[in-house]
Amino acid sequence: MKTSITSLISEYERKDLLRFITAGSVDDGKSTLIGRLLVDSKLVFEDHLASLVKDSKRIGSAGGEVDYALLCDGLRAEREQGITIDVAYRYFATPRRKFIIADAPGHEQYTRNMATGASNVQLAVILLDARKGVLPQTVRHSFIASLLGVRHFVVAVNKMDLVDYDRDVFESIRDDYTAMSAKLEIGDVRFFPISALKGDNVVEPSENMPWYRGGPLLDYLETVHVASDRNLIDFRFPVQYVLRPSPDFRGYAGTIASGIVRPGDEITVYPGWRESKVKSVVTYDGDLEEAFAPQAVTLTLEDELDVSRGDLILKRKNVPRTSDTLDAMIVWMSEDRLEPGKPYWIKHANRVVNGKFADIHYKVNVNNLRREPASAFHLNEIGRATLELGAALAWDPYGRNRTLGSFIVIDRLSNNTVGAGMIVERRAPRRGEKRLRFEAGAVKERLVKVEDRKARYGHGPATVWITGLPMSGKTTTAFALEKRLFEKGCVVSVLDSESVRLGVNSDLGFSAGDRAENIRRASEIAALANRGGQIAVIALLSPRGEDRARAREVLGSNPFLEVYLHAPMKALRERDEKGIYTRAESGEVLNFPGVSADYEPPESPDLAFDTSTSATADIVDEIVAHLEQRGVLPEI
Repeated sequence: MKTSITSLISEYERKDLLRFITAGSVDDGKSTLIGRLLVDSKLVFEDHLASLVKDSKRIGSAGGEVDYALLCDGLRAEREQGITIDVAYRYFATPRRKFIIADAPGHEQYTRNMATGASNVQLAVILLDARKGVLPQTVRHSFIASLLGVRHFVVAVNKMDLVDYDRDVFESIRDDYTAMSAKLEIGDVRFFPISALKGDNVVEPSENMPWYRGGPLLDYLETVHVASDRNLIDFRFPVQYVLRPSPDFRGYAGTIASGIVRPGDEITVYPGWRESKVKSVVTYDGDLEEAFAPQAVTLTLEDELDVSRGDLILKRKNVPRTSDTLDAMIVWMSEDRLEPGKPYWIKHANRVVNGKFADIHYKVNVNNLRREPASAFHLNEIGRATLELGAALAWDPYGRNRTLGSFIVIDRLSNNTVGAGMIVERRAPRRGEKRLRFEAGAVKERLVKVEDRKARYGHGPATVWITGLPMSGKTTTAFALEKRLFEKGCVVSVLDSESVRLGVNSDLGFSAGDRAENIRRASEIAALANRGGQIAVIALLSPRGEDRARAREVLGSNPFLEVYLHAPMKALRERDEKGIYTRAESGEVLNFPGVSADYEPPESPDLAFDTSTSATADIVDEIVAHLEQRGVLPEI
């Protein structure tokens, strides 16, 4: 018996864990759905179920049927009003997976509760009433979940029994939600027609909707792939406690925020950038050869360093950004408004510094996603602001690391948490804004003139910007063009996706904001090359037209040649030896242009080629001829 229990416990501990939140408008059936999941999965004891039946007759709101919502509405006020007020957490397990459910309130005045519930989940279940479709509350909940970094969305169209299980109703709602969510950074969205009250497509497939072949909701929750959501690239270890049980042992305890650590890894400690190597990775059950997020471990180092609570242990060649000024999206949680200039405590990871909000850029109308001017934030408002700190912090963008990309705001008098922030990239100047540029006299006039370089090299400066979907041939064309120009005696260099991502932009992810910053930096490097008289060849996916237009502006008056490479999807897949398109369709690769994110083809490129029918040599000939026509190269 002892062995059997031990084996059972061990099996339970090995199960994968999925944290998800349910959100929706009032009366959309969030609590009913959770109750149905628990009951139909045989996870409610018989005496509890008997009590549920009794309570359903006394205070239920299901018209005489079992009111499954009563399993979740724990507060007296919730039962009396038939609404969810606070975030209610429920725990259950199936043979395939463990679950933690956060049941979020639907009312707008509980936005802060919704944000709290979404801050630590991997998936959001957005419920809609089939009779009402997409409502402002749907937009609000989807926006908050996407803002808090939730990567997987389930849209459950509930109460299909009240619309006679009509397929057209479901598909119309699906189309409306898809159009709305295009404004948000949502990668993986799945749609389910259900009836939480009747049990259709919740745990078992529905006989009333034979037209839907996507399987029940629980089956998806048990199988959705979330392991790849973890950032295992950037090692970040906020020190929570220094262990010194004996003179011979000094360890630094904490939870790995992201990345992987092994004995022998070269590390640096922020602040101070003191360097050492990891000696051992210690746990209660013994030393580990490898540990990864989100494991709680103790690290020992080969050198005696002065490391304290709040310090960060990082890989020596992979460090976050540091700054005493941050841009962040703020969720304000206090009845006392946020006031620019007022001092607050800012808790970031395990470190606390003082800070103040220097500027409020805008607030977001969470019901329609419009940005509105604001001079302060009030309770439950969300917007973007600039934060000035009393000391520099090491940070990552929130989309890349939730721990180093977030902070809480603490009132210095009451010690109450009054707000939460998600760090974002510094805002890029909008078109038309004044910005210091080299041409505007931001630096001293060069002693070597453009004309001198052109006379020396025999050609003028230019940028060839090659864009297109993955596998369209951008890098192949770029290097072939480089070789041709080099043979003609040109000074030329290539910036391709891999070299940029592994080098100067290794700190960036693949969100829309990170992609925009990736392109901005590449264009600035190209501008430097142009000022040195070189021809820069840029081969980047660059999916958004707005970002490519901004790159053209950065290059200024120097010739800019936009080359668009494309091919039928079948041809792109045939070239895809690594299976990236397949991985993107399965959800393993997120924000993938052409699959789970948009690619905006150039409206009027200088040159465009179908690489399934055009040879690389012919494409290079056309580009060289175009450079000759533009006066960059001397015509031969």
